Amino acid sequence: KHCGCRSCNSTFPSPFQLAALERQVFDFLGYQWAPILANFLHIIIVILGLFGTIQYRPRYIVVYAIWTAIWVTWNIFIICFYLEVGGLSKDSELLTFNISRHQSWWSENGPGCVRKEASMSGIKGLDNHSYISVIGCALEYRYIEVMHSSFQILIALVGFVYACYVVSVFTEEEDSFDFIGGFDPFPLYHVNEKPTNLLFKQTYL
Repeated sequence: KHCGCRSCNSTFPSPFQLAALERQVFDFLGYQWAPILANFLHIIIVILGLFGTIQYRPRYIVVYAIWTAIWVTWNIFIICFYLEVGGLSKDSELLTFNISRHQSWWSENGPGCVRKEASMSGIKGLDNHSYISVIGCALEYRYIEVMHSSFQILIALVGFVYACYVVSVFTEEEDSFDFIGGFDPFPLYHVNEKPTNLLFKQTYL
């Protein structure tokens, strides 16, 4: 019935799942709770879209397509957050729900970054604390986060287009199957057979 879209199953999920998992790992390392929850929901929806593709459930794929619009909006917000657009501040605790002062994992572990700790024991009230400075970063961490979100937007747009294509293929196959009478209660080519006794009478005459 759906042989025409068997190739859809092989390439739909892989890059989307890998991109979401990669983003989740680095957000976990930075204790970014809001992105962690968003990534978790994104992974669930991607799996739902995969299930819909394999099991020929267009509604699940439509749910994924709708989610991609939300996911793009979320990543645009992340870009604005790190670029400090519209009064947003990358140093705020918005992404950690104001329960911790953690920042992006890339802020201390970016390419070329050297992390140094300086003792603060000489300052009253700050004994046993350290001041952490990061120097030598080849690229500021906020730009790395912006590139991550931009890549997620690109992947989401590709996923949206592919989801629309898969749904259209399923719909066309359903329509063609209905046209040839696949779901009709009676066959399209119905032969009105005469009763057996009537055939005998005609033969006798």
